[in-house]
Amino acid sequence: MSYQDNNKPLSSREIATMKPGDNTKSDTGENRGLRISCSGSGTKTFFYRYRSPITKKLVQMRLGHFPTMSLAEARIKLQEYRVIRNSGRCPANELKSQQKKIEEQLQQEQAISNFTIKTMIELYLTQHIEDRLVNGKIVSGARKPKGQSEVRRTLYGDAVRALGSKPACLVTRKDVVNLIMEIVGRGSNVQAGNVLRELSAAFDYAIGLGKFNDDFANPALLAKSGLRQAKIRLTHQKGKRVLSDKELTWLLNWLPGSVFTPTQKNVIRFTLWTACRTGEVCAATWSDIDLKNKTWHLKSSKTGIERYVQLPQQVIEFLEQLKLSTGEYLFPSQKTGLPIQQKSLTEQSWRLRETKRMLDIDHWTPHDLRRTVRTGLSRLGCRNEVAEAIIGHSRKGIEGTYDLHSYEVECRIWLQKWADHLDSLALV
Repeated sequence: MSYQDNNKPLSSREIATMKPGDNTKSDTGENRGLRISCSGSGTKTFFYRYRSPITKKLVQMRLGHFPTMSLAEARIKLQEYRVIRNSGRCPANELKSQQKKIEEQLQQEQAISNFTIKTMIELYLTQHIEDRLVNGKIVSGARKPKGQSEVRRTLYGDAVRALGSKPACLVTRKDVVNLIMEIVGRGSNVQAGNVLRELSAAFDYAIGLGKFNDDFANPALLAKSGLRQAKIRLTHQKGKRVLSDKELTWLLNWLPGSVFTPTQKNVIRFTLWTACRTGEVCAATWSDIDLKNKTWHLKSSKTGIERYVQLPQQVIEFLEQLKLSTGEYLFPSQKTGLPIQQKSLTEQSWRLRETKRMLDIDHWTPHDLRRTVRTGLSRLGCRNEVAEAIIGHSRKGIEGTYDLHSYEVECRIWLQKWADHLDSLALV
């Protein structure tokens, strides 16, 4: 487009009357270098034309469109750029540099918003905790296989469930505290501690990889400090709850009609019959059950000692029916076919209390049933060493060194007496 020079300053009226095809007009005096052109579509655009102090070439940079940008605003912008030029810098280069920084910042902000808690946890699991394939070779993770699956279950079961879609950089100390207190509220203090520990480690791992700004503070670590100050206990608390015979009667009559799932009910029954840990019961496989000899070969236990659990006749009859409807495991999940998780019992108990559908007795947990059986055996007159053998406690000190008797016969007798006792309570 041709350029028409004149000695008169530009005016808003002159610009407003410009038509497509008109010559480019320029300003004068202290605003020399300011130009405006009208395109074929009628769009009027302000430009600043100057000679670059760096390349010595003519440069033309766009300032804005009229009337969105007024003539006065264009002149102010022009003076800002002239100050830059007079200092020996090129305004166009600096504008490009600023725009690039803005774009990079927007990209960084977008990347941060896409880096959710779920993304962060998955990074922590797949690149640190779990085994991974690197250049065709298996690199061992930070945990053993069982620990790897446990960490994944711990983080997905609570942290991802509650905070998974939230950008990790926006998670606050309060968010983490609320999550932990929710878990504590359902009676799972140990689980709460595990979640806090692993979530804090996941944040530390991401911080180490530069996934956050330099001033970002680990919110899980801050939450841990606050919870400690508030004296919130996130470790195992020694239990003292024991159900009386009257409470056992109520439980046995309430359980069949409760909203525990059929599999959860079976786990509770099996725990009451055998006094085994609920985690051991949940993981039981048919390959370890000997219906003929009435035993359950417990290969993996908390104490690390294998033993044979003696099964009362009531359990044998129960298992003969159960075997018709299950596969590899005694107590499989309906969704996965794998053993149900021990924590599902605790969580279901918590939900029942929240919805006022729990048996109306003092607070109890599935693990209290094991303690109840042990106490009940003593009430029936069972010798201490037999009762301890029934629940799988290893003997310590001199007694553990010299008395290697397994008490299997005695265990069978007393577990049968206990099962008969439960039957008598259920009939009340």
